[in-house]
Amino acid sequence: MNGQLRANIRPGLTVDIVLKQDQPTGKLTRGVVKDILTNSPTHPHGIKVRLQSGQVGRVKAIVTP
Repeated sequence: MNGQLRANIRPGLTVDIVLKQDQPTGKLTRGVVKDILTNSPTHPHGIKVRLQSGQVGRVKAIVTP
């Protein structure tokens, strides 16, 4: 699924995000969505979320079970 569409993301989903400090390398961090921080329906670099761990980043992939 596409991490650029807000409609695809909801709390409780497992996602791969890129943290701000990892943007140059593209290193992904996996976690469970706690809050959706982007208000617009789409974002070209991915919807910004806060994970349950407290980390904030942009969704690059939604992990399907």
